[in-house]
Amino acid sequence: MADKARPTSRDVAREAGVSQATVSLVCGGKWHGRVSERIATAVREAADALGYRPNLAARNLRTGRTKTVMLIVPALTNQYYARLYTGAARVAAQHGFGVVLYPSPADGGPARNPFGSAPASLDGVLASSMAADVLADFDDGGRPLVMLDSDPANSRAATTVNLDVADGMRQVAEHLLALGHRRIAHLAAGVESWTFAVRSRALAAALEGTGAELRTVPAALTMDAGRHAAETVLRAPGRRPTALLCDFDVLAVGALKAARRLGLRVPADLSITGFDDLTLASAVEPELTTVRLPAEEAGRRGMTALVSVLADERPARPADVPVSLVVRGSTAPPA
Repeated sequence: MADKARPTSRDVAREAGVSQATVSLVCGGKWHGRVSERIATAVREAADALGYRPNLAARNLRTGRTKTVMLIVPALTNQYYARLYTGAARVAAQHGFGVVLYPSPADGGPARNPFGSAPASLDGVLASSMAADVLADFDDGGRPLVMLDSDPANSRAATTVNLDVADGMRQVAEHLLALGHRRIAHLAAGVESWTFAVRSRALAAALEGTGAELRTVPAALTMDAGRHAAETVLRAPGRRPTALLCDFDVLAVGALKAARRLGLRVPADLSITGFDDLTLASAVEPELTTVRLPAEEAGRRGMTALVSVLADERPARPADVPVSLVVRGSTAPPA
């Protein structure tokens, strides 16, 4: 028995009672402002009922577009970037785009250039500035680039989408000051990145004129590095810090381990704060006071900006994504 012929856009148009041009607009994700929500819904329902799928290859030949974008992030072992991908992919799907995910190497080794094998297959790129090794080899080939957590003055990007990490650092600094802490150690990410430089400047500015002592100790973004950095600063000569402010929740968990090894009670003897609000932050005891970064929202805004650029719109740099302080059990007034 012969298979039933594959449904066409003409079949969908007949079923929905619209023109083929309307079907093309809806299935191509270009109906906003041209077709009502009611008609778009009717077209989608007719397409689903008939099992219609657009001929993407033919459409790509006509438009010169592949409806495919690349998201470049550090390895997805970091929960933040997994959430960011979720937000970005949801927006991409709403506009008919597929997302190719390129995580840079987790071991810090050299990254293979992801653009060499099939450069023509991508319409645009959304990238985190933390994937610096990949971006250093970025040959744009005319592809639009939107950057996340990056210097807005970066001329290579069409626009940037940033979390308000400076405000996050101000919030956590003000929280510690309000509790009465005046001897604070900053476990700073030992990574050359715009976002971490912004945090350090914001912390220094927040403590200026308060009489607080600030000591900065760099650390790689691992639990062991956080533990070692915390032990170093807590064993140093002189008056011991009463609070450790960490650039990353994983560093803060390492600091908790260091405090336990040294016989210090958290928060009675030492307050510790993190940054990101990973699931880990509420899995430890005491639970971490930390800055919540809305990763899905950052991914959503980033992909929205890229889609706008691909539609030949030139958006101004979006407002920074707000962040919030989550106060839990790891902070208290100094003894």
